[in-house]
Amino acid sequence: MQTSNRRFNEACRAVMLNTRDEKQLHQIGTLGEKTLHAVVKHYIEPDDSKHEVKIGSFYADIVNEGAIVEIHTRSFNTLRKKLAEFMETSPVTVVYPLPNVKWILWIDEQTGEVTKKRKSPRKGVIYDAFYELYKIRPLIDHENFRLHIIFLDTEEYRYLDGWSKDKKKGSSRCDRIPVDVADEYFFNEKCDYLQFIPACLSAEFTTKDYKAAAKVNMRTSQTALNILHYMNVVKRTGKQGNLHVYERNL
Repeated sequence: MQTSNRRFNEACRAVMLNTRDEKQLHQIGTLGEKTLHAVVKHYIEPDDSKHEVKIGSFYADIVNEGAIVEIHTRSFNTLRKKLAEFMETSPVTVVYPLPNVKWILWIDEQTGEVTKKRKSPRKGVIYDAFYELYKIRPLIDHENFRLHIIFLDTEEYRYLDGWSKDKKKGSSRCDRIPVDVADEYFFNEKCDYLQFIPACLSAEFTTKDYKAAAKVNMRTSQTALNILHYMNVVKRTGKQGNLHVYERNL
């Protein structure tokens, strides 16, 4: 992890120094929503000449050593056509950055004042990936599909422009600045998806058991097992009341 952190710090410096002059670096929000995406791209591939390469009808974020890398922070449904075309000829890794520890800073648009950062009580977990993975479910079983989840510590700047009394609910995000890489998970083969199954689960389990073991809500549990069943990572062996009973299939 020490090597990864050093490489990540170098990526942060590359993005900040190469894309903005010194004055702009001190202006909150000038880097826009693409800051996190740009840092992750330089972290994975520091060579700019391998960024934004046209392959067929689309541009790939990174092309190196005969493989394609696409970095996406949300709305995986917009990736469907691009991934389908890319995977016809090459392995494609979808990189999904997720928040590990997040600090929130609020910006008063009228005064420009920025509050002290406050640590969000919620910490990201690997199961958060299922919401987006479901949007590309027909593609994730393809032999050329790869997944790379990166957990990042981030500082999130938000405008005080919401509809609630304190202007926080319904507020809009100004920028996300990654400050450290916390952990990484790689899914290159089907057996790697066993990382999504909590070790404490018994040989047979239901969505309710998965919910408790993973400490997620029922919707996430159902989505997770829907995807893992689709990929044949787990199989259904019967029913327990209205719930399917699953077991590992690898």
